[in-house]
Amino acid sequence: MLRLMGEFGSGKRAPTPRRGAFPSAPPSIVYPRATANTATWIGHSTVLLQLGALNVLTDPVFCQRAFPVQWLGPRRVMDPAISIDQLPPLDVVLLSHNHYDHLDKAAVRQIARAQPRATWVVPLKLGAYLRPWGLREIVELDWWQATSLGGLTVTATPARHMSARRAGDRNRTLWCGYAVEAAGMRFFFAGDTAYHPEFSEIGERCGPFDFVMIPIGAYEPRWFMQRVHVNPEEAVKIYTDLVAVHPQARAPLMLGIHWGTFRLTTEPMDEPPRRVAARWREVGLDVDRLWVARFGETRRVEGRG
Repeated sequence: MLRLMGEFGSGKRAPTPRRGAFPSAPPSIVYPRATANTATWIGHSTVLLQLGALNVLTDPVFCQRAFPVQWLGPRRVMDPAISIDQLPPLDVVLLSHNHYDHLDKAAVRQIARAQPRATWVVPLKLGAYLRPWGLREIVELDWWQATSLGGLTVTATPARHMSARRAGDRNRTLWCGYAVEAAGMRFFFAGDTAYHPEFSEIGERCGPFDFVMIPIGAYEPRWFMQRVHVNPEEAVKIYTDLVAVHPQARAPLMLGIHWGTFRLTTEPMDEPPRRVAARWREVGLDVDRLWVARFGETRRVEGRG
């Protein structure tokens, strides 16, 4: 950590873009519930999935700084595409782990007050953090455990990462991704992860997928970040691992997440989309299957049929 802090302060870090520097689009959210399947990128790893009559939210982070206090730490370059008050009625919230850029205490409390009937699916042992914040319905999952929630099946999937929220709690709670099945369609949310050899098994067990959300940002310097975050080329490798085990199925749409929102690492913040698109072309994937979204953009997700 000391070496990393030294690199951040030594001028090796690329300049932080001005506030609002990245393209945005007005979200197309259906209230209270949709009939089609859509995804809306709110920012970072926060995605609203409208799966027909079900509304699912991933890693809801709406704070201005990904830090224990809001007067210090990484500040947003891009504001959330919608506010918490603009969320439709939520059925399920998926939390991947407890880092501050994925678990926003103030947002959890506000959503808990506004939407007390939502079920929160979280990694093993994270519930103890969340119950004092006002959550009523919590399901904890270990890797490969699944739960059924009113027409939705959620499976926790392995990830290579770590957890820490405060002094003395390092790796006391689990981290994970999620595979989701609803109305015959299958979705994958990778959470926060480095590359690991289990993605083929995730694809085999839980696929074929119609839509996948894979992180593409926060990866430099590699001597530090390679153990916890994929780079764009590894994100494409995750995708190919997921789809290779179902060669006859239509390739899923991939949304690149975890970039452009918070300054967390040293690479240029606008670099991840360029690198992931270049690697996508290099390996011969269909360009229509890669979605580098504008902030707030909504896209319909079509089924394999």
